[in-house]
Amino acid sequence: MVLHGGTAHTRRVPLRHRLLAALVAVTWGLNFPAIHLSLEQFPPFFLVALRWTLIAVPTVLLVPRPRVAWRWVVGYGLGFGVLQFVFLYLAMDTGMPTGLASLVLQSSAPFTVLLAAALLRERLTPRQGLGVAVAVAGLGGIAVHRAGLDGGATLLPVVLTLCGGLGWAFGNLCNRRAQPDSPFRLMLWMSVVPPLPMLVLAFALEGPDRIRTSLTGLTTPTGLAAVGGLLFTVLVATLVGSGVWTWLMARHPSSVVAPFSMLVPVVGIGSSWLVLGEPTEPAELLLGVLVVGGVLLGSTPPRRREVDAGAGAGVDARLDPPTAEVSPPAR
Repeated sequence: MVLHGGTAHTRRVPLRHRLLAALVAVTWGLNFPAIHLSLEQFPPFFLVALRWTLIAVPTVLLVPRPRVAWRWVVGYGLGFGVLQFVFLYLAMDTGMPTGLASLVLQSSAPFTVLLAAALLRERLTPRQGLGVAVAVAGLGGIAVHRAGLDGGATLLPVVLTLCGGLGWAFGNLCNRRAQPDSPFRLMLWMSVVPPLPMLVLAFALEGPDRIRTSLTGLTTPTGLAAVGGLLFTVLVATLVGSGVWTWLMARHPSSVVAPFSMLVPVVGIGSSWLVLGEPTEPAELLLGVLVVGGVLLGSTPPRRREVDAGAGAGVDARLDPPTAEVSPPAR
């Protein structure tokens, strides 16, 4: 919703852009089994460091830095690159089911919408608010269900994954505030932030011996699968998926694009079942349907009377320019 000289209208997302958002969901969904395979070989913090180092080195050597303030590059890198994946990889390493992780991490969508409304003054329509509430109810139900399994031992990985979703949302807002001349170059340069802090965490908490051991046996079936998973994560999920997502978020309001990320669990749960033979509890599947239902409700274009109501509420005209609609993604 935007204002032009007091006249309100809705900026609709073109069908081809919605299809691109769906394609990103497929790559991110498939990325969860890829991460699972990589964690079979590498410790989680070291794996995060490897992931971003493989992107950061060629970026520094070959890609011009985008014209944005360093604070937004650092904020984006810390939120999306460090916090999201520290908590996600740690959660999966401590027992978070792969398919369920793909679902719970999509808490970033309601986190992004709510933080954008609170910090950036983006207007939340009643339909979007209801969609967020439905999705949050589904996520909360999953947390309650997991708390009742194995004496509550399975709750901690869910909480860690939720923290990862919050980190992703924080990175989204920093990306949005950066208003980069090239969203894709910003995504690449964000990768220079995570390697050093992640290497420090890896050596301090996982230890040199565990890291050294993970670098041996890479030609075994487990090692080859881990390397393949890492390459999929870097080349497909991060470069292609996050690049397309950043491009979309630079052109459309985050409250419209961000909910598409919650379609990731459909692919994540299905691929985890097919590739890893990992079952998902029926109750969690039903709650997942609730989450996805909230996404679809929240991403539906507002009705005319909602647009008119927004005009009467005096929507902030600073939300109008496409270049001001920046914030992205992955996985």
